[in-house]
Amino acid sequence: MEKILEVNNLHVSFVTYGGEVKAVRGVNFDLHKGETLAIVGESGCGKSVTANSIMKLIPEPPGKITDGTIHFKGKELTKLPNKEMRKIRGADISMIFQDPMTALNPTLTVGDQLTEGLMTHRSISSKEAKKEAIEMLELVGIPNPDERLKQYPHQFSGGMRQRIVIAMALICDPELLIADEPTTALDVTIQAQILDLFDRIQKKTGVSIILITHDLGVVAKIADRIAVMYAGKIIEVGTKREIFYNTQHPYTQGLLNSVPKLNQKGEKLVPIDGTPPDLFSPPVGCPFTARCPKAMEVCEKVYPFKSALSTTHEVDCWLQDERAKELSASHAATR
Repeated sequence: MEKILEVNNLHVSFVTYGGEVKAVRGVNFDLHKGETLAIVGESGCGKSVTANSIMKLIPEPPGKITDGTIHFKGKELTKLPNKEMRKIRGADISMIFQDPMTALNPTLTVGDQLTEGLMTHRSISSKEAKKEAIEMLELVGIPNPDERLKQYPHQFSGGMRQRIVIAMALICDPELLIADEPTTALDVTIQAQILDLFDRIQKKTGVSIILITHDLGVVAKIADRIAVMYAGKIIEVGTKREIFYNTQHPYTQGLLNSVPKLNQKGEKLVPIDGTPPDLFSPPVGCPFTARCPKAMEVCEKVYPFKSALSTTHEVDCWLQDERAKELSASHAATR
């Protein structure tokens, strides 16, 4: 399967009055054509910073990509000048930002906002742009699109506004769509509709999707592969089945255990105790050590090697080391 995106050893820092925040620390992943990759983790783990880095939307200063490469269809995005990057944004790579309420300009009609990108990237007439805008609103399920083009964002519901934001992101037929928490501000019913819409659009257009979320229910519905992020690092990556049914990292296990289940009536949820580490001074070993119920002495001192459990499943955890497995087996035998 063709790779359209490769992120290698990405490091992103922010210089603040308190010091340097190392928000992303050596992130690696790739994305195939027509695939949906979900990046999951707690707030502050670096998911959105990673997404903004791909779009080169990190404000400089205070932020900066300090190391690593981002290859998109043969182009190294971190080295591209802003003028070249502007040609890629919207046309080849589009992004859906977190809050549909603030992603739209309240002073412009929906039609103006939809056609702006088309006329910028394709240099087509306003009449042709309007025709394509109507077709895109139909695709995302907005009724009476020719009339709706004349209306302003405040005249739409939250769910409808999110559909418009999706239409804006897709109108130039990009090859990569980054969706940053696209269902966070929506109720459960509208969330399901938006997820179905993503699935339908992907099948029709073949667009590749990076989904940034902390909602494992969203992930279970539409992701092909899942990358679990913690303290600026991707600590486990695998197919949806591997992550949900063959979880290996204690943090991933903690995330899954903290999700309420239908058969848990009357039982307490199992939270992950403690707090994430301070990224002003990140730990040298595994960043989850202080919160991990299975932590060993080595976890605190040395960052674990990457272990390949299959061709698609990798995890950064000392529990995968043969010596740890032998120790675990000997403890079990003496009980």
